[in-house]
Amino acid sequence: MSLILKPGTSWDEVYSQCVRIAPEAFHDDRLLNHLGGAWSRAGEPVPATSPVDGSTIAGPPFLDFDVAGRAVVSAVEQHVAWREVPLAQRKARVSAALDALAEHRDLLALLLVWEIGKPWRLATADVDRCVEGVRWYVEEIDAMLAGRTPLSGPVSNIASWNYPMSVLMHAMLVQALAGNAVIAKAPTDGGVSCLTLATALAVRSGLPLTLVSGSGSELAPVLVGSSFLGCVSFVGGRDVGGAIAARLVDSNRRHVLEQEGLNCWGVWETDSWDVLGAQIRKAFDYGKQRCTAYPRYVVQRSLFDKFLDVYLPAVRDVTFGHPLAVASPGDELPALDYGPLINDAKAKELGDVVQEAVRAGGVPLYRGSLGSGRFLPGQQTAAYLAPVAILDPPRSSVLHHAEPFGPVDTIVLVDTEAELLAAMNASNGALVASLACDDEATARRLSADIQAFKVGINKPRSRGDRDEVFGGRGASWRGAFVGGALLVHAVTEGPPGERPYGNFPSYSLYPPT
Repeated sequence: MSLILKPGTSWDEVYSQCVRIAPEAFHDDRLLNHLGGAWSRAGEPVPATSPVDGSTIAGPPFLDFDVAGRAVVSAVEQHVAWREVPLAQRKARVSAALDALAEHRDLLALLLVWEIGKPWRLATADVDRCVEGVRWYVEEIDAMLAGRTPLSGPVSNIASWNYPMSVLMHAMLVQALAGNAVIAKAPTDGGVSCLTLATALAVRSGLPLTLVSGSGSELAPVLVGSSFLGCVSFVGGRDVGGAIAARLVDSNRRHVLEQEGLNCWGVWETDSWDVLGAQIRKAFDYGKQRCTAYPRYVVQRSLFDKFLDVYLPAVRDVTFGHPLAVASPGDELPALDYGPLINDAKAKELGDVVQEAVRAGGVPLYRGSLGSGRFLPGQQTAAYLAPVAILDPPRSSVLHHAEPFGPVDTIVLVDTEAELLAAMNASNGALVASLACDDEATARRLSADIQAFKVGINKPRSRGDRDEVFGGRGASWRGAFVGGALLVHAVTEGPPGERPYGNFPSYSLYPPT
């Protein structure tokens, strides 16, 4: 079956819509940064390509240290004024921004498709979760702010590329709702156009948002190290998160550092295979490029044959390919499990890691083929990787202890409860974990020793929405936890002597999960 690009969804058409809707932020030749309360052509645009097909798209306009420093100073001035704006007015302005985001939901989603390769189903969900989640905060914010005040300075946000709306823009809007001016560094690897459009719609409503782009090494001294900041919020990997933590070690600055961990699904003394089988395919959503993805299964050896009976059919049913490819112009966009990885370098890197793991003794249980993907005739497919499953990755492989952030599963066999727990705790802390276990008492006893912030029993756990708290254990999280009222508490000052929930140098305090 020959496929075509869905009419009306090309990058040129999508970008033209952005120029028409937000000409202040999108020029014909480039994107703009937003600083000092105005859109600026400062910064040198960096070339960018879409992971979908390797075509050229708009790249982030990189600022230098000096311009970024001036942006922070301007954000401080905005913060001083914004923190005095009555809550009722802040709620009205955030609500107006949400209405604008909802009006342009499909365009924001198409930008996510082209920039980071999200299939349409997941791209629209990313936008919807942002809008619906922040609306909940608008309704609940009065009680959350009782007895609390905004921070002394603006909140600086540095986040990975995978959830520009439901994580980054969501956090920015809640931070502003709580009385803070907000700074965000656009992700370098993808999502800058989506974030630029969302910011343009929000600042039209009078929200104090600053959006800048640039290299992490160039901007970190001001976006992390500036003494004017009230809080630093980071979402990403442990290497970058550790460097940010090192910059904050001698300060008392509020911080939220969400980092990766190897989230595991343990399979122990269970016969509920239909329940587990339904989750295996769903776990491939967005090619496991999620902080709460499950790339590791720790399986009781005596159950391995039954596990394979449900695992292999599920992984064979996973669908991937060009997110905008259809058979006929009138067809709906495909409901794929995932599209490309974030770029061709990541696809090659992960493919090489898989090959090295096999050469070192890992057993390839399943290796899919790009031939089973849905692609346009002759399109570039360098950023795509078919599903892979490796049994017992060798200890020398990064797959043994680190999150692959791609459609690669690893399976480890164990014989005892002690081995099960050791294998599930391989990364020194995780965000989520789950146990497939029929006896609830056994599952709860084991879950107490799993170093994950949230542990599900016969179900997955996720970041959560609205009043569900979120954090991490061990090296997967530093600083204040978020979610529900904790997200507001993380960016506001409470009563004297308050000990926020989170992982701090002097203590760790965990809320009920």
